[in-house]
Amino acid sequence: MPSTATLSSKFQISIPKAVREELHWEAGQEFVFLPKDKGVLVMPVPKLSDLAGIAKGAKRKDNYRDRKDRY
Repeated sequence: MPSTATLSSKFQISIPKAVREELHWEAGQEFVFLPKDKGVLVMPVPKLSDLAGIAKGAKRKDNYRDRKDRY
């Protein structure tokens, strides 16, 4: 059964406890809101330390295309 919440008169929504616990969200954590059709996608903003190493190997010089290679 999906969890629900109600928008308050101050335009605030409390995230249900079951959702917070399942996703390990904590008080003070920053979130981004992305409009999606008639709704919104809510995602936590990753910590800089969580992003370390995600582009490992991205600086490959072989098979590289720059602006001159485009039509």
